[in-house]
Amino acid sequence: MRIDIITVLPDLIRSPFEASILKRAIAKGLVEVHMHNLRDYSTNKHKNVDDYQFGGGAGMVMSIEPIDACISKLKSERNYDEVIYMTPDGETLNQQMANSLSLLGNIIILCGHYKGVDQRVRDQFITKEISIGDYVLSGGELGAAVLCDAIIRLIPGVLSNETSALTDSFQDNLLSPPIYTRPAEYKGWKVPDVLLSGNFAEIEKWREDMAYEHTKTRRPDLLEE
Repeated sequence: MRIDIITVLPDLIRSPFEASILKRAIAKGLVEVHMHNLRDYSTNKHKNVDDYQFGGGAGMVMSIEPIDACISKLKSERNYDEVIYMTPDGETLNQQMANSLSLLGNIIILCGHYKGVDQRVRDQFITKEISIGDYVLSGGELGAAVLCDAIIRLIPGVLSNETSALTDSFQDNLLSPPIYTRPAEYKGWKVPDVLLSGNFAEIEKWREDMAYEHTKTRRPDLLEE
């Protein structure tokens, strides 16, 4: 998979890809992540990429020209499955969306900034709009990092134990069951006996039951879906 991220603040988003799972995925060649500084595509002598709103109003707007230039250059070099815009009013990211996106080959992620982008960018270039929650950040960079993490960890070979991702919360619309590790008893607090029994059929049934109860208590809306 190849991910191209268009941003006005490339330094803000680099660090998540320089550690842990994402770093290893890139080192293994399982994913390529490329940052593109939108200011490099500005024809303005001051490298501005924003302007005032038509009709007045507070907040600057990202201009269409540099975004068009960057996306058009990338598209001239390869085909893209999705051109994604990170925006608070997009479709809320969930596990099923991450699963689908992890199967794609090449995607572009445009990080919004300021008040947002010229609507013509959304109309002409964007194929999918994604939000990571009902709140507003200073820009789309942190949202793009969250999206990339959710996608990349699902690519085969990224996790040392690939079945781990299949038992994460929100797979099959359930939250994960409780988990324990050694010691089996600590200050009188004991691990459930079934997990120490060695009876894997019973352990699996316990985990399924606990996942259902956990979801019913904390996120009953998932069961309705």
